[in-house]
Amino acid sequence: MSTLKITKKHHRHLNNPFPSTPTSLPFIQGNLFINSQTLPPNQNSPLGKDFQLLWSTQNGGYLSISHLSHPSKSLWSTIPGQAFISAAMAETEVEESRGSFAIKDRDVHLVCDHQSIENIILINQFDDFQLDYLDLDHLKTNSKFADSPVLIITGHIFSKRTKKWLQSSSIYRSASARYWVLFDQKENNQIGFKVKIGQPKFQLHHHPKASPSTSLGRYRRLRRKLRRQRKWKLGWCWFLTRTKGLSINSSSEEELGESNVVETALEFNRVCLTYASERNERFFGFGEQFSHMDFKGKRVPIFVQEQGIGRGDQPITFAANLVSYRAGGDWSTTYAPSPFYMTSKMRSLYLEEYNYSVFDLTQHDRVQLQIHGNGMQGRILHGNSPLEIIEHFTEAIGRPPELPEWVISGAVVGMQGGTETVRRVWDKLRTYKVPISAFWLQDWVGQRETFIGSQLWWNWEVDVTRYPGWQQLVKDLSKHYIKVMTYCNPCLALMDEKPNKRRNLFEEAKELDILVKDDHGEPYMVPNTAFDVGMLDLTHPLTANWFKQILQEMVDDGVRGWMADFGEGLPVDAVLYSGEDPIAAHNRYPELWAQINREFVEEWKSHCTGKEREDPQEDLVFFMRAGFRDSPKWGMLFWEGDQMVSWQANDGIKSSVVALLSSGLSGYAFNHSDIGGYCTMNLPFIRYCRTEELLLRWMELNAFTIIFRTHEGNKPWCNSQFYSNDKTLSHFARFAKVYKAWKFYRVELVKEAARKGSPVCRHLFLHYPNDERVQSLSYEQFLVGSEILVVPVLHKGKKNVKVHFPVGETCSWQHIWTGKSYQKQGCQAWVEAPLGYPAVFVKVGSIVGETFLRNLKNFDIL
Repeated sequence: MSTLKITKKHHRHLNNPFPSTPTSLPFIQGNLFINSQTLPPNQNSPLGKDFQLLWSTQNGGYLSISHLSHPSKSLWSTIPGQAFISAAMAETEVEESRGSFAIKDRDVHLVCDHQSIENIILINQFDDFQLDYLDLDHLKTNSKFADSPVLIITGHIFSKRTKKWLQSSSIYRSASARYWVLFDQKENNQIGFKVKIGQPKFQLHHHPKASPSTSLGRYRRLRRKLRRQRKWKLGWCWFLTRTKGLSINSSSEEELGESNVVETALEFNRVCLTYASERNERFFGFGEQFSHMDFKGKRVPIFVQEQGIGRGDQPITFAANLVSYRAGGDWSTTYAPSPFYMTSKMRSLYLEEYNYSVFDLTQHDRVQLQIHGNGMQGRILHGNSPLEIIEHFTEAIGRPPELPEWVISGAVVGMQGGTETVRRVWDKLRTYKVPISAFWLQDWVGQRETFIGSQLWWNWEVDVTRYPGWQQLVKDLSKHYIKVMTYCNPCLALMDEKPNKRRNLFEEAKELDILVKDDHGEPYMVPNTAFDVGMLDLTHPLTANWFKQILQEMVDDGVRGWMADFGEGLPVDAVLYSGEDPIAAHNRYPELWAQINREFVEEWKSHCTGKEREDPQEDLVFFMRAGFRDSPKWGMLFWEGDQMVSWQANDGIKSSVVALLSSGLSGYAFNHSDIGGYCTMNLPFIRYCRTEELLLRWMELNAFTIIFRTHEGNKPWCNSQFYSNDKTLSHFARFAKVYKAWKFYRVELVKEAARKGSPVCRHLFLHYPNDERVQSLSYEQFLVGSEILVVPVLHKGKKNVKVHFPVGETCSWQHIWTGKSYQKQGCQAWVEAPLGYPAVFVKVGSIVGETFLRNLKNFDIL
């Protein structure tokens, strides 16, 4: 069952600048009831070959899962005497505006918050137990553990009384439903879990002033309403075929009172899993997050969308929300969330599906996962260290390939303006001896002016008016081992007003019927920034090959890389070729977008012959911003999207560090930001333009990330640029050389990431998890690999920084500019960091550190 209301806010031009937090399902808590006739007081059951599950009736009953290597350490446990499975039936409202979404829980019609456990049974996957209820074929896909038994917990969830926050009605409804929880081993370090809720049985309580026939009639009207609004059913590969009655103790039965029992075909559309947490347990991960590293005490929604403009920083968020509904975003909005976390207690869990979910961490002693759907599946991970957990996580979801060496060898010069402008800037950069990997020319398709600034023509072919002699430019740069990179995305704009087009890709896609459709069967014209676009239906079997031909034409001209932008804006009422639920497809869309690009890269390489096949300088690369859980498998490289050109915390230079480190904790090994940020606003009363100081400090920061790439921003004429004057060019050249000086280590880290999933830029927690000060760090400092400590200047006008030297490191840290060593573990020190000399340290005696310092001297930096 699902009820869904979608509200479009695209064209509202005057809005509440302080939108309220979307309403959500309250934290559900209930009691656990035990069937003492079928359950032993204590039971220790094996979960595959490496895990065990403990059941105990102490304090009302609880479950605990542990790894056999550490049987006393609980990886996952329920709260004694408390229900851990609950479900609800609620209505959903989605407010949508230009890639921003607010998902609200509206009327809650039913909550089953209490739970009984009736059986805990260990079965062989080929037994006939309950095959009349569950299709267990999905458990046989992993041949490594095909013979391992499956542990099934069965019982009922039920409601005993009306909740105050339920939708008011003259019918006091109670209900029950059967549930199943399955655990099975997936890998040596992973336990899979699945939750399935059966169909509810309603018991209608008559209001004293309502007759039984009236109550029953109102119930039937409610059922018809819910059925009318149903939009989809979840396609679980295991499903319910019949239900059994509820078996609970007599006291609960007495509370139900006299009622009519009505069986229905409705389904729950909210499922919750509740389990224990410790008060001082910190939660890291959740994909690319921009405002926080530790999420204890917060409700974390997992939904792909625009990150927002300002995200709470003022006054920009006020202005963005005022002119475009919820365009400002908030602390939780992100292009690339992931339903994954790890904790300071070395616990980790992730969800395997794509439904909208919320991780409720607001309670000090428990966690509640809330899923929009009628079931849940995921995995519990074991690892002895944060890096080991990342390795186990990425073993399951996938890891990126090694990056081509050329893209990590020097600066990626992001600029616009046409052929002559590029040649003129290239000449300047040669004068300053800047090591260059590539020119990234996003305006290769042509440019137009809109109310938000300079924007591209979304028709993926070269604009020969803007770039005359395009192929010759590519060849001339290639002779100097400089690549050309371009831009594309999965959307197509109307080309009626573009004068010099050779192809009209929108019309071609429309003719092939490969555009996302609206409910009338027409191409869904999606409002995006300043114009409407058609979106490619990536579930259509013709789409991938058609778009790969576009990429092929681009590569045939000599292009060797591109930004694969967007992917986060699939409308939640779109009609897809696959027929799948568009809300779940919304989270999957960026993965499909990455997959098409990655498949083209692999296919192109396999078809190359001669020099192109053998020369790594000819390898392709793409980078993207939108993603979900499995994106590290398909994406080659990521960037953080559109930060403000500001010093602020939620959307500026500080947030770029938080995103870098949180994404690294979530499997995104290769990530970076635009040097200087992107979003510019130049209004009479609100002015955000990139200052020279911000640009120079961002250069210093990004010289220690995987890619050193510039961007002019959406209003280039307002911003300080790397080519603005001698000071900016000299600084750019200096830090391009600093970036090149640790290339030898970068190559090593890229190989490690492809092998283990370890990020290049790392939160100190990955190496010093027992240092409580490290656990509280956000954007203040980070590691490059394990050998370089970077403490960037992220505050306007500051010329020194406070450095924490972590507990657990046996080596001293050497300041690269002065040579001073810091030996004491856990100490903090103020270190001078004037422009051009950011606080960077290497381990004393480290081969990496010594080589880095030697290279800096060779480049005349030291």
